[in-house]
Amino acid sequence: MFQQQFFLILTVFVMSKLLLFDFSATEDWTAWEIENDVVMGGNSTSKLERSETGNAIFTGHVSLENNGGFASLQYHFDSKNIKGYKKALILLKGDGKTWQFRMKANLEDRASYIYTFKTTGDWQTIEVPLKEMEPVFRGNKLDQPNFSAESIQEIRFLIGNKKAEDFRLEIDKIELE
Repeated sequence: MFQQQFFLILTVFVMSKLLLFDFSATEDWTAWEIENDVVMGGNSTSKLERSETGNAIFTGHVSLENNGGFASLQYHFDSKNIKGYKKALILLKGDGKTWQFRMKANLEDRASYIYTFKTTGDWQTIEVPLKEMEPVFRGNKLDQPNFSAESIQEIRFLIGNKKAEDFRLEIDKIELE
């Protein structure tokens, strides 16, 4: 009996996930914000729309004019304790381009911790090893440790491949495991 209970508890613990956001499960996306290079004088444009199935569709154009070059979609929330979680799982359909998934432990931090991934054009689950996320500020890698994976207050998707290009990213959900 004790072994069965222990195994059940261990199974629940191992299999538990922390849902950060499921676009198709909620109508309220008000906490999601677009932040493009216009904050630095650039001309990139983007928008967030809902697909017929309820997923987020982030589309736009990255412009290199006026020292621009990026578009991003961010989500801020109250601090979440994520100790014990090893990776982010992101169900998405990309455009074949390279993207960044970013996290901030605290909104006041300079550094964003980034993981770069390439999309295939098909639905895929991106697995982001949290402790491999590298600290970056304004595109420059910082000389400090990788992400501690203890708490988060921001997640963000960013495209900035140093070229002018149209983009499209469809996102279903983001969770930690």
